[in-house]
Amino acid sequence: MTENELQRLIEEISNQVFNKPFTHAASFNKRLRTTGGRYKLSDSSIEINPVVLEKYGTEELIGVIKHELCHYHLHLEGKGYKHGDKDFKKLLAETGSPRYCKQLAEVKPKRVVLHIYRCTSCQLEYKRKRKMDIRKYRCGKCRGEMVYVKTIG
Repeated sequence: MTENELQRLIEEISNQVFNKPFTHAASFNKRLRTTGGRYKLSDSSIEINPVVLEKYGTEELIGVIKHELCHYHLHLEGKGYKHGDKDFKKLLAETGSPRYCKQLAEVKPKRVVLHIYRCTSCQLEYKRKRKMDIRKYRCGKCRGEMVYVKTIG
């Protein structure tokens, strides 16, 4: 889909669903990562993440467009256009627009790094997520000196 086709689609949806014209610019923005689209207050334009169309198809794209048009029309009318506002939630329900976009970015599991320390007196091992200064800390059991053993992960 080209940007001209996107512009025409948004104008059509605005006229059919909201009975109001969309008179500003619409474009694809490849830099969007976690959101399906965004309404820009500064110039009243709408940007759409092209991944929505690639990953989920036209139906999800139309949902994202309707969501952004809710922001657009409410903002221009001077009503509550933010996600928590009653006007916004009401218009979402009236137009059948989704509140959230489907997940776009894959969730990567966090890598856990553990630092292992050992007491020189009682040999008790300590596992820590953060490094610690062994000159400042002693063993909690016997007050012995600590040594750095290794890093896991």
